[in-house]
Amino acid sequence: MQVSHTPAAVSAAFDDPNLIAHAGLIPVMRLAERCGLARLTSQKVKLSGAKNGAGAGADAKVTSIVGGMAAGADSIDDLRILRHGAMPAVFRQVRAPSTLGTFLRAFTHGHALQLHAVHRQFLVALAAHTPLLPGSGEKAFIDVDSTHKRVYGRTKQGAEYGRFKGIRTLHPLLATICTPTSRPVIATVRMRRGKAADSRGAPKFVSEALATAHEAGCTGLRILRADSQFYNAGVIAACRRAGARFSLTTGMNPSIKRAIAAIPDTAWQQITYPTAVPDPETGELISDAEVAEMPAYTAFAGRKKADRVTARLIVRRVRDLAKPATLGEQGELFPAWRYHPFFTDNPAPTLQAEREHRHHAVVEQVIADSKASALAHLPSGHFHANAAWLTLWAMAYNLLRAAGALASAFHAKATTATLRAHLVHVPARIARSARRLTLHLPRNRPWRHAWTQLFDTVHAPPEPA
Repeated sequence: MQVSHTPAAVSAAFDDPNLIAHAGLIPVMRLAERCGLARLTSQKVKLSGAKNGAGAGADAKVTSIVGGMAAGADSIDDLRILRHGAMPAVFRQVRAPSTLGTFLRAFTHGHALQLHAVHRQFLVALAAHTPLLPGSGEKAFIDVDSTHKRVYGRTKQGAEYGRFKGIRTLHPLLATICTPTSRPVIATVRMRRGKAADSRGAPKFVSEALATAHEAGCTGLRILRADSQFYNAGVIAACRRAGARFSLTTGMNPSIKRAIAAIPDTAWQQITYPTAVPDPETGELISDAEVAEMPAYTAFAGRKKADRVTARLIVRRVRDLAKPATLGEQGELFPAWRYHPFFTDNPAPTLQAEREHRHHAVVEQVIADSKASALAHLPSGHFHANAAWLTLWAMAYNLLRAAGALASAFHAKATTATLRAHLVHVPARIARSARRLTLHLPRNRPWRHAWTQLFDTVHAPPEPA
């Protein structure tokens, strides 16, 4: 491909007041309006006592931040992308980045909890208005995981040296919801100090995530999946109080080792993966493994009787290539294995339960998405401002997922980066006639049918109650 004109014949000028760069924000924010984002914010977020009017117009400020994040903003200053060209013609009450920064810095812990309530009800509304979680009435998975976000400012509140030596981090915790046929959406999030333990407050967090999933339409079998950091009696008790199942990686403690040693050799079933999967310890790709089950393993046997739990212990083992077997004239004498056990009351057959537990890795896609978008930076030195920023990112993430579900089957499973490129970052020229606006979009755009489907759906008259 070559430029069609010589350098002397090309010029540029930023002078057209009728152009916008992100026309896809119009149907996306219309969807947010239909699902009551501004109304929920007005009802629940009350920044009482905030100075300099920071608490005024919380609905306009929240929608401005969510809209900016949907367009790709990853810092407070980036939110100025909402104030270019003809954007004032299609959006009202867009706030300046300085105003939004003041708003975020006014947050306290209580205000952050108010914003969590908005996020929860907004997700419920998105699930009701769009095919966000197909099949949720039959089976849904709630995945809990944590991540560390490196920060560099020495005055940033809550940033501490934790799991990573010499690296100061903040420690977000998140829970996602998905079904066997959908991509995950975010049920709830929490911002924690850098050295906070992964399992700190986990039972309460799990209870909230399970309740949110039920409100979002997950009325069938709900299975909580998590890594070994969340393998404790409190998390399992929270699952059982909510009527949900659990599938938790256990790690290799002495009790688990004794249970694995008691599994007879004839109990192991061969399993071959259609596509190689990464080993969670070494990162190596593996195609073959063996799976066995102990149908009645009692966990937490050293605790009081009320805390003991009896369920299935399913173990996957793979050859340990880091410890080569002893070779001699008789061939391999002592094969070395690595074991990956998990504790579950999932009623599915052994191999299906193992496959569904391994699918817990889908939560890593959400974490990777966060660090490639709004969580590329935690923009404030104030801990609660960053906590609010995290929750607002979760709202923007769910909003884009819902928009993709309305656009097409492909976009329902596309990454959010693809959703932005195909549906949001669409240039348009605004034309006005008879008090109506018309968007003139690029001819022959490859994803025009998906964009039109989204636009027409959210602008259709609401269905009668």
